[in-house]
Amino acid sequence: MSVPPAPQTSSTAAASGPDRTPVLVDCDTGIDDAMALLYLLAHPDVEVVGVTTVFGNNTAARCAQNTLRVLELAGRHDIPVAVGAEQPLVGEVTYLATHVHGEDGLGDTGLPADIHGRPVDATAVQLIDRLSAEYAGRLRILALAPLTNLAHALDEIRDITARVVDVVAMGGAADAPGNQSPAAEANVIHDPEAAQQVLTAAWPTTLVPLDVTMREVLTDEHRLTLAAGSPAAAFVAAAADFYMGAYGRESFGKRSSPCHDALAAGVLTGDVVPLSAPTIDVVVDTTDGPGRGATICDTRARYRGFTDLAPGNCTVVLETDGRFPDLLVDRLLHPATRS
Repeated sequence: MSVPPAPQTSSTAAASGPDRTPVLVDCDTGIDDAMALLYLLAHPDVEVVGVTTVFGNNTAARCAQNTLRVLELAGRHDIPVAVGAEQPLVGEVTYLATHVHGEDGLGDTGLPADIHGRPVDATAVQLIDRLSAEYAGRLRILALAPLTNLAHALDEIRDITARVVDVVAMGGAADAPGNQSPAAEANVIHDPEAAQQVLTAAWPTTLVPLDVTMREVLTDEHRLTLAAGSPAAAFVAAAADFYMGAYGRESFGKRSSPCHDALAAGVLTGDVVPLSAPTIDVVVDTTDGPGRGATICDTRARYRGFTDLAPGNCTVVLETDGRFPDLLVDRLLHPATRS
């Protein structure tokens, strides 16, 4: 999937750059969300036009604050940030991932908390409504968190699926084990009902699951290279250091940092061209049993190379080439110059 070219004739096209694709990021800004945001801000073909936050790695309010901290680090005071859902569609929040992302959600790296930016007065759904109207037919959504905000948007914005080009979501596990239960990945298990609604809605969806995000990994060598770069790159290095200690050892038995959210961003931009990404049926388990939050992906056709498939409801990235961490480091060290 590559970024589609943007038309050059409208005022909205000019506002986001003649050749850039407008992207709205829906996230729960922790360490990997911050990596994804900084990667997108460094990309020549993308214009981040707004950010909405949701509970997950921390509260939606704290995640909005974290987003503003990251944007200020990048010198971007022009991007609106809206606070979204603090609760799932059903039940209560079961946990926040401070044990993975630090008490402040950004690896406790000392990134300044005293910043000038503030969230906009609009809710997340209101910002999604405004941006999807302003960039109708061009806007792409990168979802890096529980999908509650997008589920609310589907309920409240009548023609939202017609306005949005597609949704690329980091989440789920197709044939890989989960990371918050044997069956379920964190973003999905936080709000399975929302995930089911978003992944089966009438807009094109691409799921970037643990099957690939756990195989694209930053190493200590990557971290040391970033540490010698710009303030933004050095922040990613410091945050990755926390991630490697808190999460990498538990997952891999050694210091390493999965590229969860950044890899999904790479799929959206086209920097990552999947080796296998069939469009198949995906159903989210919304029961209360041990499979709650599982993304049940129909991968039975893998043995015939996913040929002769009946139309499915979701494109699922099952295999990538493992080269994204090098590309991520290069983007962060050499960001594109904005016109």
